[in-house]
Amino acid sequence: MKKLAYLILGLAALAAAGLTYLTLKSPNSAPPSTIRIEATAARLERGRYIFGNLADCAGCHSERDWTKAGAPVIAGRNGAGVAFPKELGLPGDIVAPNITPDPTTGIGTWTDGEKIRAIREGVSKDGRALFPFMPYKGYRHMSDEDVQSLVVYLNALPPVNHAVARTKLNFPVNLFIKDAPQPVTVPVAAPQTSNPAKYGEYLVNLGGCRDCHTQQERGTPKEGMLLAGGFVFHVGQFTVLSANITPEVETGLGSWSEQRFIDKFRGYSGHTPETAAQATQANFTLMPWTNLSRLTDQDLKALYAFLRTVKPVKNAVEPHKPLTLP
Repeated sequence: MKKLAYLILGLAALAAAGLTYLTLKSPNSAPPSTIRIEATAARLERGRYIFGNLADCAGCHSERDWTKAGAPVIAGRNGAGVAFPKELGLPGDIVAPNITPDPTTGIGTWTDGEKIRAIREGVSKDGRALFPFMPYKGYRHMSDEDVQSLVVYLNALPPVNHAVARTKLNFPVNLFIKDAPQPVTVPVAAPQTSNPAKYGEYLVNLGGCRDCHTQQERGTPKEGMLLAGGFVFHVGQFTVLSANITPEVETGLGSWSEQRFIDKFRGYSGHTPETAAQATQANFTLMPWTNLSRLTDQDLKALYAFLRTVKPVKNAVEPHKPLTLP
C-alpha cells in the first residue's frame, strides 16, 4: 500500500511539474527582424493580390454578412477583426485580431519585422503563440518577397478603430499550441513558376487549401485523407462540407480537365456583395469563390497541376446536405 501511495504521489508530482513547465514555457520563437520594407507599387499590388485573392486574409479578419451567399465582407470592416462563430466548434473563444494599421486597436504600432514573424511563424508582438487556425504553418513557406509585399499592403490598409477581445483557448490547447510556432531561420526564395506543379504546391500553402479540404481529428489531419474533403463547417443555421479535390475519378477531380477547373472559378467573377443572393443551405459556402475567381490563369493552371499529383482518395462528399428539420 505504501509503494502504491508513493507511486501515486510521484505521478502527481510529475504531472504537476509538467503542467508548471508548460504553463511557464514560452513559444518557440526568434526575435523579429529589424527590416524596414520599402513600399513600392509592385509590392503593393502583389500584397493586394495575396491579401484579397490568394490567401483571403479578409475572409477571417473581417466582419461578414452571413445573410448573403458567400458572406461578403461588410463595407468599411476590411481587416478590422472578428470573433469566429461558436458553431465552428473551435477550442475556445477564437478571435481574428484587427490587422489594420490603427495604433490603438490594430497593428499600427507593430514593426514590419513583427508582422512578418506573426504571418510566417505564428508569434504575436507580445510573444504569444497564435492559434494555428491562422495558417502560419503554410505561410512559413511564403517567400521573403511575398511576405514583404503582404506587409506593404497591410501598412496601406485604411485604419479601422475597432477593439476586439483577445483569443481565449480552452485547457490544455492553450498550453500545447506553444509548440506550434517555428522560427524561419533561412531566406525563403521565390517559387519557380517554370514548374507548374511545384508552383501550385506553393500556392496551396498560401491558400490554406489543406486546412479546409482535409478532415481532422482533434485538430490533426486525418491520416490518408489529404485534400479528400469532408471537413464539416457549421455557421448559424447552415452546414457545408469541403469538397474532395484529389484526382480520384469518381468522387474527386480526376475527370476534370484543366479548362473545366478554370471555368469553375471564373464562373464567380461577376459576383459582388451588392448582387449576392440570400444565403441558403443550398448555396452556403466558406470557399472564397469570388476572390479566387480573380486569380490569374497561370495560378489556376498551377493549382490544377499540383492537385493532379496528390494521392487519389475515394471519398464521396455531399457539400450541401439538406437541413434536418426538428
